[in-house]
Amino acid sequence: MFTLFLREINNFFNNLIGYISIAVFLVINSLFLWVFPLDTNVLQSGFANIEGLFNMGPFVFLFLIPAITMRFFADEKKSGTIEFLLTKPLTDTQIVLAKYFAALTLVIFALLPTLIYVITVYNLGFPPGNMDMGATWGSYLGLLFLGAGFVSIGLFASSLTDNQIVSFIISIFLCGFAYIGFEFIYSLDLFGNLDLFIRNLGIYAHYTSISRGVVDSRDILYFLSLIVLFLLFTKIKLESRKW
Repeated sequence: MFTLFLREINNFFNNLIGYISIAVFLVINSLFLWVFPLDTNVLQSGFANIEGLFNMGPFVFLFLIPAITMRFFADEKKSGTIEFLLTKPLTDTQIVLAKYFAALTLVIFALLPTLIYVITVYNLGFPPGNMDMGATWGSYLGLLFLGAGFVSIGLFASSLTDNQIVSFIISIFLCGFAYIGFEFIYSLDLFGNLDLFIRNLGIYAHYTSISRGVVDSRDILYFLSLIVLFLLFTKIKLESRKW
């Protein structure tokens, strides 16, 4: 399992798209935080925080994570190596988990350079250090859980097809709907007492809750349930070859 994990990491960094994906993530966030004259601009806001990163991050993740996960199963199917992989002494669960943790590790690699933003804003504060670090770390935790959820959805999308582009599109749609789809349905106010329940089915409500710096066990349970659910879907799709 660990060998498969390392193989996926190496394959990602041996492919130019891996570096491009992470570079695009960092460039887009940097532009919104430091260059574009918007509310997300740290220098213009006058406040020592990087809320812009956590507001824009989920939407950048909508494209970054599908780009990372689109090849994990789709490419294996297209090249025929999936059959070779399935002959290895690995269970379907181990295969799914190895690929999942590899993709999640890559997402963490993309997030790590953004700590430079934290250090910079921390020192730019007046006085230096005048920054709400509790809310900042809570927002990072929320972004990490959101990324972990998107990765599980992306893996499932990749297991559905042997075409990476199709996997990419399906993943964007599913991640986008999971993030803001339920929020949109909630805003229509069509279901009366069920509206709040529908809103809580979506990622947005739980992501914003954690981002306030308050770690609620209900939000953690939601993200863990989402991850397990889509990993289970992926495992079932992988096992469907036996049917």
